[in-house]
Amino acid sequence: MRKGYIQLYTGNGKGKTTAALGLALRALGANLKICIIQFCKTCDTSEYKILSDFLGVDIYAFGRKGFISKKTKKDFEIIAAAWRLTEQIIYSQKYDVLILDELNIAIYHKLLNILKVIDVLKNRPNNLEIVITGRYADKKIIEISDIVTEMREIKHYYKSANIKARKGIEK
Repeated sequence: MRKGYIQLYTGNGKGKTTAALGLALRALGANLKICIIQFCKTCDTSEYKILSDFLGVDIYAFGRKGFISKKTKKDFEIIAAAWRLTEQIIYSQKYDVLILDELNIAIYHKLLNILKVIDVLKNRPNNLEIVITGRYADKKIIEISDIVTEMREIKHYYKSANIKARKGIEK
C-alpha cells in the first residue's frame, strides 16, 4: 500500500492550482483515482469544464461569483456543504489523490473551523494523498503538511499592465 502525504501550495504568486492540476494529470497517467474539490470557485473555470469529462477524475466546485468581495450567509452554507463532501470523500477510500483547491482561502475567510479541518486531515486514511492550495495558508496547515511550496510573485502583468485574467491561462 502506497503512503499518502499532505502537499501544500500557497503564496501570493501564480501557479498553485496549476501545480495541483499538473499533479492530478500525472496521477491520472498512473491510473490513480482523483477527486478535486474546489472551494470558493464556480463551475465556470476552464479546468472544471475539461476535468468534469475525464474518466478517473471527479471534480466539484463550491462557490459563487463575487465571493471574495463580500461574504454572505450563503457562502457559509456553500463551504459547509463542500466540507461535508470533503469528509465523505476522505473516509470513502475511493480515491488515491484528493485536491482541496482554495481550501486555504475558505479557512482564511473563517468559513471553516481550522481545528476541525486539522483533525480530519490528521486522521485521514494513510494511503490518501491530499493536495491543498490557496494563498494565506494557516500556520497549522503548514505544520501538518509534508511538502510546502510557496509561490512568490516577483512580477505579474495584472499589476504592471492592468491585464485581466485570461480564459484558458488564469481562469
